[in-house]
Amino acid sequence: MATKQTRVLARVSVAPSVTVLFLWMIVPLVMTIYFSFLNYNLMDTTATTFAGLLNYAYFLTDAAFLGAIVNTRILVGGVLLITVIGGILLALLMDQPFFGQGIVRLMVIAPFFVMPTVSALVWKNLLMHPVSGLFAWILQSVGLQPIDWFADAPLLAIIFIVAWQWLPFATLILLTAIQSLDEEQKEAAQMDGTPPLSFFFYIVLPHLARAITVVILIQTIFLLNVFAEIHVTTQGGPPRLSSRPTSRKMM
Repeated sequence: MATKQTRVLARVSVAPSVTVLFLWMIVPLVMTIYFSFLNYNLMDTTATTFAGLLNYAYFLTDAAFLGAIVNTRILVGGVLLITVIGGILLALLMDQPFFGQGIVRLMVIAPFFVMPTVSALVWKNLLMHPVSGLFAWILQSVGLQPIDWFADAPLLAIIFIVAWQWLPFATLILLTAIQSLDEEQKEAAQMDGTPPLSFFFYIVLPHLARAITVVILIQTIFLLNVFAEIHVTTQGGPPRLSSRPTSRKMM
């Protein structure tokens, strides 16, 4: 049982790390808010003037900014839809015993270790290129017209690229959750003759609720800052169909 002395000692022990983490988060936040009220020129810092709310008024009245907000919501929603559904299916598949399971798991998590810039270049030049890309060759092989992804459907192309990068993360989290399912519960369902779909919807899916929530929260935080994939592939065009607030600010 913790005594008053041990509680005080525990608080004193964690105080330095908590203080450092607090400053690590609060200082950039305060500086960001401070600079948002300034007319700041990186090329001439001496010409800095107070702008008040003009920066906020500019963004809120800019039609391109509002369009970027819509693009962001579509991007985040599309990637989450693909990664959550695809992650559940892959996790269920990898939870089954089969030959080469270790190699398959390694191949599934491999995209998560590829740099965003590299993966965007691979998708742009090797997979989605309208002339020499793999997808164009497949469509031509069946007598269909190749798709110029980054001209005709730039936002959809970026959703596919980003979803490919985040699918391994969702798969690992969901696979861990599936493997933590109580074995006695599985055996009881099998003995009762529970159909596979009923077993999934009434036992597995409720068990994955927390894991799915974690995947959605973590991915949403990082997806709101996606920049490299957009800059490398479309640079926000054609006319700003794939631009986002982050890419507009950086450009």
